[in-house]
Amino acid sequence: MTAMVLARRLLADATVADLAVIPDDARIGNFERWDSLAHMRLILAVEHHIGRQLEPDEIVRIETLADVATLLNGHPPGE
Repeated sequence: MTAMVLARRLLADATVADLAVIPDDARIGNFERWDSLAHMRLILAVEHHIGRQLEPDEIVRIETLADVATLLNGHPPGE
């Protein structure tokens, strides 16, 4: 499973949405279901998956589905 596929699944779970409705360009603020509560659920899921707690600066840089995938690949978000 690629990081983007996993990121999409984690976002779908966090937003309680069907995988098919997650757009490729999903971004907090432009994907209606991705609100602050969904963001916290997503952060917890990412932390569980990578096995560590995210730093506050990492959390605030997660704005897009691509940022989540980048983080799952072991790189800081926003790169």
